[in-house]
Amino acid sequence: MWFRRASTGRLAAVSAATGLVLALTAVAAAGPWESGRRTAERARAAALDRGPGRAPDAAHRLAPYVLEPLGAPAEEGQEAAGRSGGRRGAATIPVPTRQGLTDALGPLLEDPDLGPDSSAAVIDATTGDLLYGARESVRTTPASTVKIATAAAVLEVLGPQYRIPTTVVAGAKPGRIVLVGGGDPTLTARGGGDDESAPASLRTLARNTARALKGADAAGSGGNGGSGGAPKVTLAYDTSRFTGPSLHPIGVNDNIARVTALMADQGRVDPETTGHAPRVADPAASAARTFADLLREEGVEVDGEPRPGRAPVGGEGRLAEVRSQPLSTLVEHMLLHSDNDVAEALARHTALASGRPGSFEGAGDAVETALRGAGVDLDGAVIADGSGLDRADDVSAGFLASVLALAADPGRPGLRPVLTGLPVAGFSGTLRNRFGDDEEKAAGRASQAAGLVRAKTGTLTGVNTLAGTVVDADGRLLAFAFMTRGTTDPVGAQAALDRLASALANCGCRLAA
Repeated sequence: MWFRRASTGRLAAVSAATGLVLALTAVAAAGPWESGRRTAERARAAALDRGPGRAPDAAHRLAPYVLEPLGAPAEEGQEAAGRSGGRRGAATIPVPTRQGLTDALGPLLEDPDLGPDSSAAVIDATTGDLLYGARESVRTTPASTVKIATAAAVLEVLGPQYRIPTTVVAGAKPGRIVLVGGGDPTLTARGGGDDESAPASLRTLARNTARALKGADAAGSGGNGGSGGAPKVTLAYDTSRFTGPSLHPIGVNDNIARVTALMADQGRVDPETTGHAPRVADPAASAARTFADLLREEGVEVDGEPRPGRAPVGGEGRLAEVRSQPLSTLVEHMLLHSDNDVAEALARHTALASGRPGSFEGAGDAVETALRGAGVDLDGAVIADGSGLDRADDVSAGFLASVLALAADPGRPGLRPVLTGLPVAGFSGTLRNRFGDDEEKAAGRASQAAGLVRAKTGTLTGVNTLAGTVVDADGRLLAFAFMTRGTTDPVGAQAALDRLASALANCGCRLAA
């Protein structure tokens, strides 16, 4: 594992105050459900989730080197953390002891709602030390918490500012153009603005392509059947950036479209829907047909139906291009809303950036390699997909907590969206309605954990997981992962996991070791 059982300080702590600010700014962003198997909250999530689209301000694009911990005043004259290489006042915050954590978490792990196969890991995000473990090295099905690994890997190899292009190029034959899918899962046909902070627009791409075609005709170099009239073209579409099977191993499922380098509005039959919704059989062909229709609206005559094809080698003859939001924004959206389509695309981009095929197999290998290169001990972990829908994923609680601790490393500021994208207990995403029922919230019994726990949820039939960060009662940032398999009551299992995370938030756990 990346964590250390005895080591010197390395990582930075995120303050409770910062966590609460981030929580409050995320209240309006409601998320859908987990990993294709949950049934609760679907209607509410579909109504609230409007997909990626918020403008990524500088803080979200690249978080500061260090977010100052709660209750740790700087020593006089000490430089800002991240610039001086240290963290202000870190030594003043008490560290939980193993015995204290055992007393707090041990009885909760015995909850029968967690089933017969549970595990846990708690890591000090300041030092990287393993503070508590219960079968922490035993691998099990992570469900959607594997998205944490996907997020860290793609940020590690491409960086938070990378944007995914979708382009239109001139074909090898006169009058032919090719729509080239770059693998942007957030490409949309619903908007048409030029705002770079918004998702890439297929409508904008059509408008700019039409302008380029008309300009070429006006210059007499188009060969597009112009002669002063509307440009006339045939349209092909290139999906070669992604390879291998496009159908996820779970088969046809409303929680994920076929994984292809070209899609619009995540291949939904009704582009206005979100979350769990029917998908078209061929997202690439559907996106190409929509693009052809948009070209016609812009005054371009498109002859016949779009057909699969390949862009000319060399990348010359580009007519237009749009780019996705930065990876930092895509990662935050993926984690907040547990977006399977975004997850699978980002895993493939990890593969492509690493020189591997953009396939399920290539993506899994690349995610593992990227994390291993970043210093995470995989301990036999298997990453079979980017979303966690595949039950072949096999990782340990220690592995997940290690990746989260790595994301807090002041030396890796590009990984910070892994933390800032996590849902906030009681406020946002898949944790919006977790951590206590309405009666408990009304009584104030869940309020001490709300805003302090940030975590990714994972749910498949019989599998419930929770992995994230929490600021404990003394202000110490802890990375944790709780995993269970063989559960029969998903609601009860989720509540039991929430109690574990709440226990971390509400105790200093400093009993004598």
